[in-house]
Amino acid sequence: MGSKAAVQMYTLRDHTTTPAAFADSLKKISDIGYEAVQLSAVGCMGGAEPEVDATQGRRMLDDNGLKCIATHRGWDDLANETQREIDFHHTLGCTYTAIGGIPGTYREKGADGFREFVKDSAQTIAKLKSAGITWGYHNHAHEFVRYAPGPKTWYDIFIDEGGPDFTLELDTYWTVHAGADPIAIFDRCHGRVPVIHVKDKEVAANEPIMAPVGEGNLNWDGIIESCKRAGVEWYAVEQDRCYRDPFDCLKSSFEFLVSKGV
Repeated sequence: MGSKAAVQMYTLRDHTTTPAAFADSLKKISDIGYEAVQLSAVGCMGGAEPEVDATQGRRMLDDNGLKCIATHRGWDDLANETQREIDFHHTLGCTYTAIGGIPGTYREKGADGFREFVKDSAQTIAKLKSAGITWGYHNHAHEFVRYAPGPKTWYDIFIDEGGPDFTLELDTYWTVHAGADPIAIFDRCHGRVPVIHVKDKEVAANEPIMAPVGEGNLNWDGIIESCKRAGVEWYAVEQDRCYRDPFDCLKSSFEFLVSKGV
């Protein structure tokens, strides 16, 4: 295998609204050197009657020498239409899925809601695991709200009480944005971070913004070393907002990660 860098397709959501645009984006990704993607916010694959279904999507990936190493799926679908989701992932040849955040009904309850979600999610996580699919949770910043007593955050509930099957698709930008230390989290979560999101954070006009990996201020030497210790398998490059051509941003991130041995 070459690089462990993958493209989180949310970065290219404006370039996947039609089958032709999706195919063109996949070719550009492959031409940069990426070998894998995470399918998320691919417009032509969304909805009840998608223009590109899982079988067609798998064919398009294969045609470009790419594999789907992860998805983002809605919690309600994973919990209530579990077999359909399993079939979807098996067709894609994908063994990892994550949700993009805790459902609001749990979040509004604070720490109690996070503990409730850990308990309620266990059955769905077990069903997915029995089908060969690992489940994960992708964070933003709000998970790092502190709750009394002491310095513990809502995210600590996931780490301390979630167990080994409650994996964490840690997002480096949002973790740092919240004032937390991704290196410390990776060192606490060995074996529980198979896929992560990498994006950088820089300052422009006195405002923090998202940047291609290596163009901002994150401690990538330390982060990458901690990822290796923790057993990270894939580094999904995501940039929610690109301030120049997104394919150029993805190229810059890829070249930086490869230079660091990823």
